[in-house]
Amino acid sequence: MLRFVVKTLINAAAIWVAASIVQGISLTSADWQHQTLTVVLVALIFGVVNFAIKPIVKLFSLPLFLLTLGLITFVINALMLWLTSWASGKLNLDFHVNGFVPALLGSLIVSIVAWALHLVFQDED
Repeated sequence: MLRFVVKTLINAAAIWVAASIVQGISLTSADWQHQTLTVVLVALIFGVVNFAIKPIVKLFSLPLFLLTLGLITFVINALMLWLTSWASGKLNLDFHVNGFVPALLGSLIVSIVAWALHLVFQDED
């Protein structure tokens, strides 16, 4: 359970950094408490999307993965962030990704920040 909470908080921090840096990604909450709750809920949605949908998309894109030597992974990550934005909109959360290019840049930032934070907060495996 602690591992799940740590990974969710790491994703929340990574999404917050991406929303702070990338122009087309926005957290439109007014106060910091609501924004914090929003980014944690978005991180939960992002985790569900990555757990449930990403493996299926990766399986069907295996030929493209081999053809592009793995570079299609960046596109898949961007689509997962964009799908998270769509689901957040359906749940009336104040998180929006406006287009594919911001989703691509945001997914790169989320990946880098999450990787760095996972180095700092390593699992006990």
